[in-house]
Amino acid sequence: MASGMLRDSRELISAGDWKRHCKWDAEGGYHRLETGDVGDVPVRLFLGEALLRECEQDVYRQIVNATRFPGVKCVVITPDVHVGYGVPVGCVILTDRDEGAVAMGPVGFDIGCGMVSARSEVPAEAATPDRQLEFNREVMERVALGAGGKSHRFGELSKRELEDVVRGGAEHYVEAHGARVERHRAERQRIPVDDGWKIPWGGKGNPERGLAQLGTLGGGNHFIELQKSEQTSTLFVQVHTGSRGFGHGLATNYFEMAREEHPEQRDIDLGFFTPDSEHYREYLNAVAAGGNYAIVNRLVLFEAVAEAFRRVFRKDLELIYEISHNLVQAETHPEFGKVWVHRKGATRAFPGGHPALRGTEWEASGHPVLIPGSNRDWSYILRPKPGAVKSAYSVNHGAGRRLSRGEATRTLDQKKIDEQYRRDGILVNLDGRVPLDEAAPCYKSSDEVVSAVVAAGLAEIEHRLWPVCSLKGTEEALRSPKARARKADAKAREKARDQGRRMRGK
Repeated sequence: MASGMLRDSRELISAGDWKRHCKWDAEGGYHRLETGDVGDVPVRLFLGEALLRECEQDVYRQIVNATRFPGVKCVVITPDVHVGYGVPVGCVILTDRDEGAVAMGPVGFDIGCGMVSARSEVPAEAATPDRQLEFNREVMERVALGAGGKSHRFGELSKRELEDVVRGGAEHYVEAHGARVERHRAERQRIPVDDGWKIPWGGKGNPERGLAQLGTLGGGNHFIELQKSEQTSTLFVQVHTGSRGFGHGLATNYFEMAREEHPEQRDIDLGFFTPDSEHYREYLNAVAAGGNYAIVNRLVLFEAVAEAFRRVFRKDLELIYEISHNLVQAETHPEFGKVWVHRKGATRAFPGGHPALRGTEWEASGHPVLIPGSNRDWSYILRPKPGAVKSAYSVNHGAGRRLSRGEATRTLDQKKIDEQYRRDGILVNLDGRVPLDEAAPCYKSSDEVVSAVVAAGLAEIEHRLWPVCSLKGTEEALRSPKARARKADAKAREKARDQGRRMRGK
């Protein structure tokens, strides 16, 4: 099926009892999902029994969606899986490279979102409470947080300068700005963009937002975190961010094009292009451009964080690796041949000996894989093993959400959450007020998730990292304590007035 509409998944045969159709493959270390809804597409769920039991019921419908893009050859579900938009977060979709679709939901709006990890020789005990606060403050002076944050380093780029960044990636950044960052430790220094492709300036998604955002963190689940390694008892840093308003703007633009091309497709998150579409190559170029922006954004952030670290701890940070987890890329798989690999909330995991690593320092060992947990749980650096071939050379990209943002703000107690973090010695932002929709109870146990990866023989643990202090760019977190106090006072006065009106009405 090379073109046409994505088949409707509203009427499903096995929605009510789909977990009963998951058959354990002891040799592979995963469950095979076999129902009439997924047909003959192999679906591999790298979930142990407990994770499968706890998996949201609605994930099934999105798994079925993932199997129904034109030319799908395999779907892999990683152990951090949860309901996303159209398809689950924590899935890998392989489509035929000659005739299959490039699907948009499995890349999402934050094109090229990913991680950076760095290490130091500074002993963990050097991160005293005073230095935790100083580190967070120094980072915030150098990095704008939050959805609307503007670049401290670059201000607003010209359109020509942004073109150079999104076409040249890390190669251009190092050469043009004299950066001393170890660019060879980026998963990809540059993703090629066709010369004839043009950024859709003035398009519906407004990619112009990216002009002022290079070197900014963003909001949501993006973070900067100081950590300590269980293995070395030294300080590490992890950063999670993506392509900011530039990637979001590109995605918005092409989602609209897909809707116009397939007006019968009701769900915009299931947009796709096949090779016969005029937008097929355009969208691949947009993914490449957004991916390059994200790579450079993470390297700029690393340099800023390294400068803050040097100021506080008088030592250098060494870049370990930079890696993406929201891309579609051309790969060749031993079982499925030439494919487009869509990783939605999933991370590439090439072991030693993989042809793509030939000539790199990871050729024999496999490249590092960076897995964040919540900001009150373990994060990991893994090393892929040959068994990763079973999961399309992919593993999870984090712990996976277990509470929605709305449910978290409704059900979690701010005072209790803040006290737990204080008791554990973890500083969030400058005042210790933890954003409830990003607090630890919102996420699955990272231990349990990574254990499923290790048990399946996909990767092994190299570092286990515990949070020391964390920066989250939520709007609430960025307000000063005085501003929050004024807001709380205003709410209290309004509540008192409401109570007074009710009393007078009795």
